[in-house]
Amino acid sequence: MPVITNIADLKRLHERRTPRMFYDYAESGSWTEQTFRENTTDFEKIRLRQRVAVDMSGRSTASTMIGQEVAMPVALAPVGLTGMQHADGEIKAARAAQAFGVPFTLSTMSINSIEDVAEATGKPFWFQLYTMKDTDYTSRLIQRAKDAKCSALVITLDLQLLGQRHKDLKNGLSAPPKLTPKTIANLMTKWAWGIEMLSAKRRHFGNIVGHVHGISDTASLGAWTAEQFDPTLDWSKIARLMEQWGGKVILKGILDPEDAKMAAKLGADAIVVSNHGGRQLDGALSSIRMLRPILDAVQGDTEVHLDSGIRSGQDVLKALAMGAKGTMIGRAFVYGLGAMGEKGVSTALEVIRKELDMTMALCGETKVQNLGRHNLLIPEDFEGRWQP
Repeated sequence: MPVITNIADLKRLHERRTPRMFYDYAESGSWTEQTFRENTTDFEKIRLRQRVAVDMSGRSTASTMIGQEVAMPVALAPVGLTGMQHADGEIKAARAAQAFGVPFTLSTMSINSIEDVAEATGKPFWFQLYTMKDTDYTSRLIQRAKDAKCSALVITLDLQLLGQRHKDLKNGLSAPPKLTPKTIANLMTKWAWGIEMLSAKRRHFGNIVGHVHGISDTASLGAWTAEQFDPTLDWSKIARLMEQWGGKVILKGILDPEDAKMAAKLGADAIVVSNHGGRQLDGALSSIRMLRPILDAVQGDTEVHLDSGIRSGQDVLKALAMGAKGTMIGRAFVYGLGAMGEKGVSTALEVIRKELDMTMALCGETKVQNLGRHNLLIPEDFEGRWQP
């Protein structure tokens, strides 16, 4: 068993174990991947203030996110095709999150269905909704999430059109993988993954197949999905979805102060400052650069979370100290899942918790609620003087 000391260790194991198309699906951005890269490198520009001679005993990373108690302010973000990174991936990730005491968010484009995850876990999870042109399907999907006792609806706003990710096109990404000569050659080197997938509960999109008329195989699913993301999504439709849900709502994919104001005006319980992990608008600013302008815009009218680029507990601390109430991790937990299944997700969470706890202490703080900009050294031009 290798010694895991950071998220990069899990990433290396993930790449070694998982078929290339699914590793690339997780580890890629759109177009030139500028935003994908800067999501992480911009965190590196923020430095930490060390403080000494402070009583560091009795530390706690516990907090709340949308009123829910969490062991640390880190939720597992919705990630499509998680069940292709590891057999029954969504179930295993949800179980790890539940045991650790942090929220798990199930993607609309998951392999395991809402019902699969609900049956396998003992506590409510969050459900992420992509808005589709098929309004009947969307309504039934929301009802299924209600029936599963999901405790929050996460509506993703930044995928009305699918950003082009070159690697996915070149790899012929599909679930399950199409058996081309190139794919077969790669799968032959990933025998452990293949053996486990033989016993997986599902190997296709569990929230779609069997729930949409005429969708019974990969070919029909691909055609349906390509046509279904709703380019007409606007604030009035978002308001109707929120009303239809009737519970706690998180609006994900906010990267502009004006959009943040609109989300707060609609009554969102939280917004997620996010550029979809650099997978949509390449050339957009990183989430961490846009956090402060968005916080200034909403003035506390809604809870602000952040995702895109978090790979460590230090990144979590920087986001919290910059003003976020919570964070989401996607790739960081997927690396662990692809590397070691449920144990890998637990390991990723523990690595992040330990880094957060240790860094917090060395910054002279004992509770995450006390973190603030006073713990950071931020370049004067970090938020930038961009001309619209």
